[in-house]
Amino acid sequence: MIEKPWGGRFKGKTSRLVEDFTESISFDKRLWRYDIKGSIAHARMLAREGIINRDESKNIINGLREIEKEIEDGRFVFRPELEDIHMNIESALIEKIGEAGGKLHTARSRNDQIALDLRLYLRDEINEVLLLIKKLQRVIVTLAERNIDVIMPGYTHLQRAQPVLFPHHLLAHIEALNRDIERFEDCLKRLNLSPLGASSIAGTTFPIDRVSIAKELRFSGVTENSIDSVSDRDFAIEFCGVASVLMMHLSRLSEELVLWSSSEFDFIEIPDAFTTGSSIMPQKKNPDVAELVRGKTGRVYGNLITLLTVMKGLPLSYNRDMQEDKEAIFDTVDTVKESLKVYAEMFKGIKIKDKNMYNAAIGGFTTATDLADYLVKKGMPFRKAHTLVGRIVKYCLDKGKTLAGMSIKEFRAFSEIIDSDVFSCLSVEKAVNDRLSYGGTAKRNVLRRIKRLKGRL
Repeated sequence: MIEKPWGGRFKGKTSRLVEDFTESISFDKRLWRYDIKGSIAHARMLAREGIINRDESKNIINGLREIEKEIEDGRFVFRPELEDIHMNIESALIEKIGEAGGKLHTARSRNDQIALDLRLYLRDEINEVLLLIKKLQRVIVTLAERNIDVIMPGYTHLQRAQPVLFPHHLLAHIEALNRDIERFEDCLKRLNLSPLGASSIAGTTFPIDRVSIAKELRFSGVTENSIDSVSDRDFAIEFCGVASVLMMHLSRLSEELVLWSSSEFDFIEIPDAFTTGSSIMPQKKNPDVAELVRGKTGRVYGNLITLLTVMKGLPLSYNRDMQEDKEAIFDTVDTVKESLKVYAEMFKGIKIKDKNMYNAAIGGFTTATDLADYLVKKGMPFRKAHTLVGRIVKYCLDKGKTLAGMSIKEFRAFSEIIDSDVFSCLSVEKAVNDRLSYGGTAKRNVLRRIKRLKGRL
């Protein structure tokens, strides 16, 4: 029977049911690299401060390096009866180097140890997510530049509204991803503080140097309060919150890909490699990747709610409930990274059906606002122009006409200030390129924005 690290106070052995119910090694073993990294820094600090001697520190570090290699090679056996990643590594260390291994836990607790591991883990994962977001942005910007002259209808309420450049629409998603980048970078600021040295709750009686450990582990500082250090999971909640916003943006993009690839829109074709078929209908080509990203957004939202719910009723400081944070964190990391990776590859092969987009843009009276603006420039108040154009559109609907298909005589029946120059404002190309206001859809604006984005990305 393996002796529990906390077993001195107990007479009876732990029930196997309890061991199975309380173990976390089945999922927190993925933190092994960070646990070892933190332990090595802790061992060095203990030696620097004279808490253990330098030979003991060296033996501890060498032992940890051996364990690290065993885990990398797949030779390390994780034991559920040792509960978690911390005790699995510590137990293996003691087996390797003897009593000196038991000194590693001096002046620390599993409470500050796991807080450290999670911060180190999330710091690396956030940086990886940032790289993946930028990779997706680069692919989307390339697609936008390659289709710079493609015109499509812009939509409000999913109804055709005004003509826009297709790349302008794509760059709207880039702006959302830019905000995601800013949020993740801001999250890093609060996450990047070392809790090590808070020990279990109150700090330690040993003369440790928390700042030196923080510097070695590339933290920007240390946490200020030992109780808060071990009970805080705000950084994890914030990460899941930011990840939820990112997934919401990807889900909105997914919805457009699903719509645009349908026969009803027929704006794009998703490459075969990123679609699937039907088990019964031979003609089907389903946008399953986009649908799954849209669906996986819900599980990331669920992970955020899990963390908020776990933490909402806990008294300070650490409580075992907090073991439930890891699976939600890990699943969020995996889901976000997988979604970004698959989208970056899928977008490289998306085929744009520019003629179908253009035909949709010239339908649905998308230049009606341009006609109203034309009347305003002739001196008519906008509200009156709006009403008048609405009547013209109704007339066209009744007669089965388009605005461009009306005669000047028909136009002048509505207002004598309309002249033959009216037809120039009904072109979707002109409607697009006249919108030169900052951030508008004019080609000049879009090219300028693409240039700036390429320079940054």
